[in-house]
Amino acid sequence: MKVSIGTNVKDGPWGGGNLFAINLTNFLKENNHEVVYNLDDDDIDIILLTEPRKTSESSAFTHLDVNNYLKFKNPNSIVIHRINECDERKNTDYVNKYLISVNKSADYTVFVSTWLMKLFEKQGLTQSNKKVILAGANKKIFNKEDYIPWNHKEKLRIVTHHWGANWNKGFDTYTQLDEMVGSEKWKGLIEFTYIGNLPKNFKFENSIHMEPLSGLELAKQIKSNHVYITGSLNEPSGNHHIEAAQCSLPTLFIDSGGIPEYCDGFGVKFDNNNFKEKFEKMFLNYDEHLSSMTNYPFNSYNMSQEYLSLFNKLLQEKNNILMGRDINNLEFSNFYSYKLKNLFKKLLIKLNFKK
Repeated sequence: MKVSIGTNVKDGPWGGGNLFAINLTNFLKENNHEVVYNLDDDDIDIILLTEPRKTSESSAFTHLDVNNYLKFKNPNSIVIHRINECDERKNTDYVNKYLISVNKSADYTVFVSTWLMKLFEKQGLTQSNKKVILAGANKKIFNKEDYIPWNHKEKLRIVTHHWGANWNKGFDTYTQLDEMVGSEKWKGLIEFTYIGNLPKNFKFENSIHMEPLSGLELAKQIKSNHVYITGSLNEPSGNHHIEAAQCSLPTLFIDSGGIPEYCDGFGVKFDNNNFKEKFEKMFLNYDEHLSSMTNYPFNSYNMSQEYLSLFNKLLQEKNNILMGRDINNLEFSNFYSYKLKNLFKKLLIKLNFKK
């Protein structure tokens, strides 16, 4: 099987979509499947559209590129649209409409949470062939090895990490926690570390800030703490809390977006009105919540296995899928524009190769 993933993969700290592409790629290759990140070959079986916005650095190809591929190169590929984004996450007003429009190019849709799927259904997504596949992190990196639980004698160390610096990443919550660290009640009892990028002109008064980390270095830093916290609002899924939970840290998590689908039963849920009360509950009942982490079910292996099962299922149903596809209703470039673009691309590749 040849799979094309529409992600421009980056090295080092980036974001959850980037990690998804890396983890799925590794799994598919380990299972003797071929993975590419373009639409150059004429024998692609599965096209996974992950970031159709051409302005995004993460985008390897758009839905228009996919449509052109189907019309001019290979009409037999199956197209899956993975949706892991929404306007609600960053207070924008154009993403959802765009993704709903893009979705017309897909034969099947995968959402990263039920919350996100219902959100798009309410806003007009009509694709009936869809399912939820929950995300996961690499268990070779994020695991309980070398994690030392809290002994109740030292400070309770709390940590979070984010690549994005949008305020909705949880800074209302993290500001509350920062104030608590310096308060008379909690001073000397707790410590908070934030790993990642900060909003412009923002700084913590009582907490530790570290620059973005990734891989084993990030896992090591997470494991040096006792409790994880996420206050991220309207998060479709989020990789950050998954990575920490796989390291066995019980989680303080906000009741927002898709996060409860991953964290319920593995920590304490809060909202911005009861955060201090719920924090104290975690502080007093840490051992109870720690014991639940042995049953945490999410990781990238299980996630990737679900994707592979879906790919195989859709390939078995390919004839019916292709018969039901109305390719003439899709948006295309004209044939000559498409050929010229591909010719120019091949020329650039040759020039770079000669260098």
